Amino acid sequence: MNLIIDVGNTFVKLAVFQDDEMVSKISCEIKDFEKKFNSILKSHKKINKSIISSVGFLNSKQFDLVKNALPTLILDSKTKLPFDNLYKTPKTLGVDRIALVCASVKEYPNNDVLIIDAGTCITYDFITQKNEYLGGAISPGIRLRYKTLNNLTANLPLLETEQPENIIGDSTNNAIHSGVVNGVLAEIDGVISQYKLKFPHLTIILTGGDANFLSKQLKSSIFANSNFLLLGLNYILQFNLNE
Repeated sequence: MNLIIDVGNTFVKLAVFQDDEMVSKISCEIKDFEKKFNSILKSHKKINKSIISSVGFLNSKQFDLVKNALPTLILDSKTKLPFDNLYKTPKTLGVDRIALVCASVKEYPNNDVLIIDAGTCITYDFITQKNEYLGGAISPGIRLRYKTLNNLTANLPLLETEQPENIIGDSTNNAIHSGVVNGVLAEIDGVISQYKLKFPHLTIILTGGDANFLSKQLKSSIFANSNFLLLGLNYILQFNLNE
């Protein structure tokens, strides 16, 4: 069994896989990581290897806890990958983006695939049917847009994410909701349209924390999968073990 550890800026996801099937998943704050990690090991005694993907900050004690308990692969730019990476600055490519591309290789081989991860940032990653990763784009996510409007202006309030009832905001709050949410939807649909002009048989994956909120509102046909990154990390671990 594999233990997949995905470290974000605030939360850590821990998932247990039996071969290709996810059998357990929990999320916790980074401060609670040690307790949750030990709990998972007690609950799943057949876990025998792990992978860590970190865009956040596990401290050295937390890293050592995992490495001392299990053979552990730390995902970085030197990790062997199941695709040709044509990104011009591979050392700066986020490990979360690497994992998403790997998931697309596993789930949709020999396809032109655009993976959209709607989280703190919205990332777009494209891999061709020839298994060549070309890159993509990065833009602010929904919460980041709300926070930026509040932080960089004197009078605009910080609001919770809310689906606008009308494109025309009839109050400051409603205008913010309309601008943020409809702006994100228009961006994503626009990016998809541009890709489809070059790659008409495009497969589109939407994942990340805001995937469920956005999926039913987008005009384009997509596959929504909130566990796509975890699937990719499991595949990377399997791929490296078989090398």
